[in-house]
Amino acid sequence: MGRGKIEIKRIENNTNRQVTFCKRRNGLLKKAYELSVLCEAEVALIVFSSRGRLYEYANNNIRSTIERYKKSCSETTNPIPTPEINAQFYQQESKKLRQQIQGLQNTNRNLGGEGLGCLNLKDLKQLENRLEKGISRIRSKKHELILAETECLQKREIELEHENACLRAKIAESERIQQQLGMLQGQEYMMNNAAMHLHAYFSRNVLLMNNNIINNNLNNDQEEAAGQDDEGGASLPYRPLLIPDNKSLLHLG
Repeated sequence: MGRGKIEIKRIENNTNRQVTFCKRRNGLLKKAYELSVLCEAEVALIVFSSRGRLYEYANNNIRSTIERYKKSCSETTNPIPTPEINAQFYQQESKKLRQQIQGLQNTNRNLGGEGLGCLNLKDLKQLENRLEKGISRIRSKKHELILAETECLQKREIELEHENACLRAKIAESERIQQQLGMLQGQEYMMNNAAMHLHAYFSRNVLLMNNNIINNNLNNDQEEAAGQDDEGGASLPYRPLLIPDNKSLLHLG
């Protein structure tokens, strides 16, 4: 169910009036803070309760804001030319910017451990907390980067091991092929050597057989000629045909 409309009038009950005051006061202070942050407006809020208690909020010095308000009211009654208004506005803005720059420079010097003499105990504790938070964030980021780099190096190590295994397999295959080629060449050499020896052996045997056949034929012819000479009368003395031996004809290792 939606909230019903509240009639705007004085609350008679003291307790209810006090509770409503606290709630509305907090809401008003919150709205003033949001207005100053979201819109960069200079806000000053002053509230007095029915009991006379003071509640205030200002994003700048409340006294300077009040002085600015008074000056603005007096300028409204006594109008100032537009160029002078612009000059005063820019002067105020430049003054604020110089103050902000000075504050940032002091903060940077304090973070570097310089200019600590003007700080009290509370400021030093705040500075210490800021430094600890900053160091914690720096270490966390450093740890993340180290983990990421370690993971990348581990992946690279696995890739290198895989490449190394592939290279070893290729080297082993190449050595195996070379070994097989060496064995084939050795077998081919042995076969060629055996073929040469066989060829020499068969050539020598053929030559011996030819020499034996020639000697046998010559001896037969001489015997026939000697027989014919015995039948016919005197004949020339028998001179056997000298055939060189096998070693003088062919010397093979």
